Amino acid sequence: MPELLTDLIVIGGGLGGTAAALTAARLGRRVILVERSDWLGGQLTAQAVPPDEHQWIETSLTSPSYQELRRRIRDHYRRDYPLTGQAREWETLNPGFGNVSRLCHEPRVAALVIQEMLSPLIASGALTVLSPYEAVAADRDGELISAVHVRSLRSGNETTLRAPLVVDATELGELLELARVPYVIGAESGDEHGELHAPAVADPLDQQAVSWCCALEYRPGEEHTIDRPAGYAHWRDTVDPRWPGPQLSWDDVVPDLLTRRTRPLFAAADHEAAGIDDLWHYRRILARRNLEPGFPGGEITLVNWPQIDYWELPLLGVDDDTRTRALQGARELTLSLVHWMQTEAPRLDGGHGYPGLRLRGDVTGTEDGLAKEVYVRESRRIKALFTVTEAHIGREMRGAEAGAELFDDSVGIGYYRIDLHPSTSGRTYVDIDCFPFQIPLGALLPQGTTNLLAACKNIGTTHITNGAYRLHPVEWSIGEAAGALSAFCAESRTSPQAVHGTARLLADFQRLLTDRLGISLAWPEEIRAPRARHDSIPNEVTAHAG
Repeated sequence: MPELLTDLIVIGGGLGGTAAALTAARLGRRVILVERSDWLGGQLTAQAVPPDEHQWIETSLTSPSYQELRRRIRDHYRRDYPLTGQAREWETLNPGFGNVSRLCHEPRVAALVIQEMLSPLIASGALTVLSPYEAVAADRDGELISAVHVRSLRSGNETTLRAPLVVDATELGELLELARVPYVIGAESGDEHGELHAPAVADPLDQQAVSWCCALEYRPGEEHTIDRPAGYAHWRDTVDPRWPGPQLSWDDVVPDLLTRRTRPLFAAADHEAAGIDDLWHYRRILARRNLEPGFPGGEITLVNWPQIDYWELPLLGVDDDTRTRALQGARELTLSLVHWMQTEAPRLDGGHGYPGLRLRGDVTGTEDGLAKEVYVRESRRIKALFTVTEAHIGREMRGAEAGAELFDDSVGIGYYRIDLHPSTSGRTYVDIDCFPFQIPLGALLPQGTTNLLAACKNIGTTHITNGAYRLHPVEWSIGEAAGALSAFCAESRTSPQAVHGTARLLADFQRLLTDRLGISLAWPEEIRAPRARHDSIPNEVTAHAG
């Protein structure tokens, strides 16, 4: 079996893994990045979820490298699309005018941009990308991971990777299991961390719903109806006790109030009208109003709606057959919703069905029109040196004006509501307010393994606080910190645990983050602890969207 030696191994090429590899390579380290998909970017690309971001995302408080990613996406549209003059001059161009984000765009464009950002590092030899590859085994030597064995998904050939430091940035924390790193799945009990919204009894199978997203174009007057999925009747007729009716419906639940709401596909006869609270505009990723009249294509929206939340079976803590059935069920639910919208869904004019809805697999990089990968909201989580709990960031637990806990070992900042979707244990939404927070270094470091860094949804959060730390810009910042730490440890000839435990080393590392990388480690006081009720710090137009 061939072996490759490098400075840093990154397993998983989602946003956290990409940020870790990019940062370490730009800081002079040799990196091998391993990703199962042929697209890097995870939830932004292969999982096809436009970025869920906070209201300060356009400011200098955002990581410069994440700003670069967003700027390059906008530049792609300005450079290559027939935008109107007004759209081209719009500084904060939103290609889709989606309600959920200030930057709703096609997932394939983000995949292209990430390749552009990494391209000079690949050319220089600083970065090697193994894709599509997956980790299949890991060797341990005491508290060290001594090797990671990866396999090509095309040829089946295996390669052994060795490096002083290893990053797990996989979507489900796969390397944690392979390397026998202690981890947690599902929900902790309220007694374990004293969290207000945790269940009374720990439940490893209490895991957030997954969603298999898809892209849809609307071409009125055309026929694009897909075949009726085998399980269509199940999804059309089954009513979950947590839901106001079947999921194949325009009705769902307001996450924070748990009341019924109705959102049709189009809330007006003019389906291209902007700013309307309907499903079409919720995550629209290409808007006609931004394009010259001669553009031949139609509008495109991204389906990541409550109607496709799959909660019947979990992905973690189950056998391979159950996991396969869960993934198949998520795919079938999404295809059933598409077929229902094309054939039976009530229209504003009293008719039924929108046969002009067309699956756009070219936008998601697939033949069937679905995303390449299922959208994962919850991973295995390390048993970390420090665990972020609801008591550190939750507004109700901390008091209305307290602000989030201040962490001396902060390596970045983020903000999103604590947003947990209905779970595989029968729990409904847990959607509660929190404060803008910091990312503590101790949450990236596992107990019992000294050369592994967590860089995704697998950090030391609880089931509750994972709901705030799991979205796009926070995951990027976690990965960026992990990549910078690997470079700092190499240059200082020290370990991550020594950096965390030594005041001088920690201060030096934080100066690298702030002075060299331009990363903010703390929120301004007026943002961290606003003297007002929770709607003073919303995310975007919809605060519980992901």
